[in-house]
Amino acid sequence: MEIQLGDIGHIIQLAIAPVFLLTGVGTKLTVLTNRLARIIDRTRVLENRITSTHGEDHSEAYDELSTLYRRAHLINRAITLSTSCGLLVCIVIAALFIGDALNLSLGKFIALCFVLGMFSLIGSFVLLLREILVATRNLSMRNIDELKRKE
Repeated sequence: MEIQLGDIGHIIQLAIAPVFLLTGVGTKLTVLTNRLARIIDRTRVLENRITSTHGEDHSEAYDELSTLYRRAHLINRAITLSTSCGLLVCIVIAALFIGDALNLSLGKFIALCFVLGMFSLIGSFVLLLREILVATRNLSMRNIDELKRKE
């Protein structure tokens, strides 16, 4: 069985949409890892402040650390789901090529992988939204507390 040039063109056309999706997932992973890096940087600052100052009240720092740990956990789960989505999209692309090139009936497998990838992507967006809500809620509460102290 020999693959014709027209067949290869058809296979590439089938794989274009998932490749665009993969690009979006890669961009989302960049956003998530940047948010995680900022959380880690702030955590290190607070942990250093706590360990370098003895005898002071660190309750505010511990409260912020608790929030940062929660945010980091949410972002880590979002990264895991986004990476799973990317992996499933890659499997879809490979299955499209293999199924078309070898004339295999992989339609149900491809559909399953694509649907699982979409659920992973949806879950990742939900976790990102939760992390943003935690971050903004904490920011608002800190700003209110600081304004009260200045009065």
